[in-house]
Amino acid sequence: MQGIDSVSAIAEVAAAPTGNKLDASLGLWTLTLLGVGATVGTGIFFVMAEAVPKAGPAVIVAFILAAITAGLTALCYAELASSVPASGSSYSYARVAFGDFVAFVVAACLLLEYALAASATAIGWSGYLNNFLDNAFGWSIPEALRSPMLVAGKAGLEVHFDHFNLPPVILVVLCAILLLRGTRESALVNAGMVLLKLLVLVFFAVIAWGGFRSENFTPFFNSSGMTGVTAAAGTVFFSFIGLDTVATAAAETRNPKRTVPLGILLGLLIVTIVYMLVAVTALGAQPAAKFDGQEAGLAEILKTVTGQAWPAVVLSAGAVISVFSVTLVTIYGQTRILYALSIDRLLPPLFQRLGRRAAVPGANTVIVSVVVAIVAGLVDSGYLWDMVSLGTLVAFIVVSMAVPVMRQRAMRSGDIAAASFRVPFGPYLVPALSVLACLYIIKDLSPVTFKVFAVWMVVAVGAFLAYRRLANRGETG
Repeated sequence: MQGIDSVSAIAEVAAAPTGNKLDASLGLWTLTLLGVGATVGTGIFFVMAEAVPKAGPAVIVAFILAAITAGLTALCYAELASSVPASGSSYSYARVAFGDFVAFVVAACLLLEYALAASATAIGWSGYLNNFLDNAFGWSIPEALRSPMLVAGKAGLEVHFDHFNLPPVILVVLCAILLLRGTRESALVNAGMVLLKLLVLVFFAVIAWGGFRSENFTPFFNSSGMTGVTAAAGTVFFSFIGLDTVATAAAETRNPKRTVPLGILLGLLIVTIVYMLVAVTALGAQPAAKFDGQEAGLAEILKTVTGQAWPAVVLSAGAVISVFSVTLVTIYGQTRILYALSIDRLLPPLFQRLGRRAAVPGANTVIVSVVVAIVAGLVDSGYLWDMVSLGTLVAFIVVSMAVPVMRQRAMRSGDIAAASFRVPFGPYLVPALSVLACLYIIKDLSPVTFKVFAVWMVVAVGAFLAYRRLANRGETG
């Protein structure tokens, strides 16, 4: 067992024990769509109702700020992914650059990031399902079966013991079944859903343009000014979790040193274009004040613009089908982080055990799905968005800091495999800008977010130290 401050060699991080190797079945197209599937949908279908009240029409600036930050980090991810083709993503990069302890802290951020993102998107999916049923058949899911027990009310936490959000739980179960069938099958289904999602969003933008009013952008900033913009950027930033998802698939990708960097950069480009297109048309078609607390917002905008129900039915149906891919991919990413931790003996072997019929971590997938389903069924999504963003931003900061460390080590010892992609302008400028941009967004997240995050990190570090001690005793005994 390595010491707590040990720094891993790339060959060790990228390797998996014999019999536990994941199937390398993903190409550039399916990998890029895996990342797009994890991003497009969360920031647009759901989060506008959370972000627009914070920034007003200037939420467009928030998306641009988040995209620039993600772009800087994407360059860092691309270099590290080309030299460390492992399934642990930020965790694996941190382990190579900084050792086990920092890597486990990053892994804790990723676990928070993926689990809550999957739960939050499943909750948002429930809103579009209810909107579709209402507009198409005139029937709504009973309130007690589509609202959570723990709700973020105006006076604080509200507990409704007779409420349980059932639709997200059903969605998570469906995702788990598909993931257990194998990565190739899951990726092909995801690719189809992503294409459908992009078509639905283009459909929205075309129709919403018919109701575009320039006066909806005046005043552009609300009373919070740039503070509101950075707060909104923090809320929507988790939408760029797709970068991490692409990197978690490195061990299941053909020619990962070339394919993963390209998949990251292409995915970011597609996501940014789609986000800006939909955000501008949505704000042009509906005053910013109407976004607050709006369920299935894009569908409601189309219904208002056209005065008819059928466009809302089409968009809600498309969202119900395509947002499946967001939950699917985030659960997938969570299981691969746990797989990498188990391979590195920081978690029990149960999390790396692969099924006989499909080379996927079966018990791992079931455990993750159960946790995600419980959170989605009981907790209000308002508690989840900023937590996901903070976990994502901390992971992005560590990835950025790892670039100069890895580059310097390569120059000194030659132990680090040559990267097929390198960050432009040297190893310091882009990573430094990436760290500063992440910190700029972090500063305006809510105090509650920081408190919950601090508690989670204390628990995670305690678990790391306890498991390390038990593992060491087992080896010496």
